[in-house]
Amino acid sequence: MNLIELSATAAAAKIVAGEVTSEELIKAYLERIEQVDGDVQAWASLNPDYALEQARMLDAHRQAGGALGPLHGIPVGIKDVCDTKSLPTENGTVLDTGRRPKNDSKLITLLQEAGAVIMGKTVTTELAVFGPGKTRNPHNLEHTPGGSSSGSCAAVAAQMVPLAIGTQTNGSVIRPASYCGIYGFKPTHGLIPRTGVLSSSPPLDTIGTFARTIEDIALLTEALIAYDPADPATRPQARPTLRETSAGEPPMQPLLAFAKTSVWDQAAPETQEAFEELIDILGDDCRDLELSEPFDHVVRMHRNIMNADLAKNYAGYYQRGKDQLTDTLCGMIEDGQKVSAVDYNTAIDGQDFLNKGLNLVFEHYDVIITPSTTGEAPHGLGATGDPVFNTLASFCQTPSITLPLLRGPAGLPLGVQVIGPRGDDARLLRTANWLMRRVLG
Repeated sequence: MNLIELSATAAAAKIVAGEVTSEELIKAYLERIEQVDGDVQAWASLNPDYALEQARMLDAHRQAGGALGPLHGIPVGIKDVCDTKSLPTENGTVLDTGRRPKNDSKLITLLQEAGAVIMGKTVTTELAVFGPGKTRNPHNLEHTPGGSSSGSCAAVAAQMVPLAIGTQTNGSVIRPASYCGIYGFKPTHGLIPRTGVLSSSPPLDTIGTFARTIEDIALLTEALIAYDPADPATRPQARPTLRETSAGEPPMQPLLAFAKTSVWDQAAPETQEAFEELIDILGDDCRDLELSEPFDHVVRMHRNIMNADLAKNYAGYYQRGKDQLTDTLCGMIEDGQKVSAVDYNTAIDGQDFLNKGLNLVFEHYDVIITPSTTGEAPHGLGATGDPVFNTLASFCQTPSITLPLLRGPAGLPLGVQVIGPRGDDARLLRTANWLMRRVLG
């Protein structure tokens, strides 16, 4: 039995049944990392002894008859913007080299409560923005894996770990997942607490998840949902049953809306052609949707919020180490310094305004589909690609998932982005599951 071929859900079931130990699973993944990470370079910090120590403790806990969490013994890669007191957290910048947080981020605590093994820290772009890290696309090492959650996505795609954590402020989960041909999920803003995670832009920052199946996406995401008083975006609520709901059949045939959006002209011709073929396959289950004129301003409003917040939250980095930041990040910070309070607050108001428009759309359609990216992963490692097709869901704080359904002209993956209404994450995953079956049979 090749353990790394198992889904996280299947591996967890075998650990609970005593058919496999967590130590055996971790050793299998460490062997895989030894084989492929010299080329892919997904890991920023990896301590095999620490991973095995966690696994042995979890195995002893199971043997003693202790209660087991849903992720018991399963390794998870952690984007290196999430604080871990047992491993460095360097945020993808030399300005944080050797940084050792005193406390774990809230999501690390939740993972440990669920029984997960913290496998290691994965490469992020510079301060989770656009400056590329060392990671390469597992499908073709000469192409970008995307960003900013580069290492997490590549590690899952290269079977170095079954699950991983990312973050998204614009397209940092959906874009790399599309480029690397796996599932990437950006939940509703505030569903997963961000305490102890690098803060880029609080109105936009969202914790996301990576996996090779939708079932595993639901397994990991559900374990991370919590209310945290330290994160004002979270709310006390019953934990949504993502796993149960996503695995079920929709009570009615879903109706999909295909939205080209105002940025359709930025999609590569091959992407446009692929989506036209997809829409033909879906037939009466999908209809064209033209979003109203206010949605044309999403990119500008998102930029005003993000850049102004970068100017505020990264001011310390800029002041003490501007010469060690990329020109791109410095330019975004300097642009943010010029955003007026009126423009910033107008953009913040725009989030609720546009969601009212989306709510009208979702009265008639289950989900909206768009390209996940402008095309397949670009050649070269000097940039991480364009997130423009992810801006709508990021700005409106709605859940979105990318499905590995298509291929580009170079044979690289091309994702289909599925967007649902804010707060309805479980139904989005269920519809995404239905869509995969509908297309692939």
